[in-house]
Amino acid sequence: MPRAKGASLNDLTLEIVNPATIGGGVAMFMFLGILLCLRVGELIRQRAIASHKESGQRSIGSLESAVFALLGLLIAFTFAGALTRFDVRRNLVVSEANAIGTAYLRIDLLPAAAQPRLRESFRNYVDSRIATYRKLPDLAAARSELAHSKELQAEIWTQALAATRAADRRPSADMLLLPALNEMFDISTVRVAATQMHPPLIIFVMLIGLALAAALLAGYEAAGEGAYNRLHKIGFAVIVAFTVYVILDIEYPRLGFVRIDAIDKVLMDARAGMK
Repeated sequence: MPRAKGASLNDLTLEIVNPATIGGGVAMFMFLGILLCLRVGELIRQRAIASHKESGQRSIGSLESAVFALLGLLIAFTFAGALTRFDVRRNLVVSEANAIGTAYLRIDLLPAAAQPRLRESFRNYVDSRIATYRKLPDLAAARSELAHSKELQAEIWTQALAATRAADRRPSADMLLLPALNEMFDISTVRVAATQMHPPLIIFVMLIGLALAAALLAGYEAAGEGAYNRLHKIGFAVIVAFTVYVILDIEYPRLGFVRIDAIDKVLMDARAGMK
């Protein structure tokens, strides 16, 4: 029987449910926070101008530029990292489909009497694997289906061991089939682990903090330049908030608007080929 490795979907729930479900809340907080910081910065500059009774306070353009540059870099690296992890998760689906297909073909090495039952267990297993991720974002249902997949793994392993020990087996059956089964089981654990790979929380906190700081400095700088278009304020707030929302959505696919469900067709095609 294969050893249980890695985290369960129960552990996975603790990792992904909060960020995914509060993505919209984070975006709204940033939108309102940026507008507020723009206004606060404006008021601070206006008060400073009034207290010094002059129209031209010292510019902080260089400081503002530095903060905006740092914000841009952080957004760029966070976005690029999210896309990389997104692609890794899609590639793992293909790897699992290949592993399942290889193991299924090697059932032909077993005695004919043992093949039908094992093939049926394989079909049930692939159905369960597809259902595990299809049921997201219902984490309770996905967790239950993952547990069912683990039970089917044990069932397949037991059947395969018995078949490879049969008197009429081919000499190389155990050497070819069992490693293929191990690889098939391991990739399911790797897929779960891949969903837990995210930047540390401090990165997102830093990103939000920098965006608010940049807004404060922008508001301060603009107050000394006369009229400030309200549309510019709203546009800046919308763009930054939406960018952070998309980053969070890509980090936690299947739970938001960014989905990788289409790649599951690879597993579905593998299942369709199991005659």
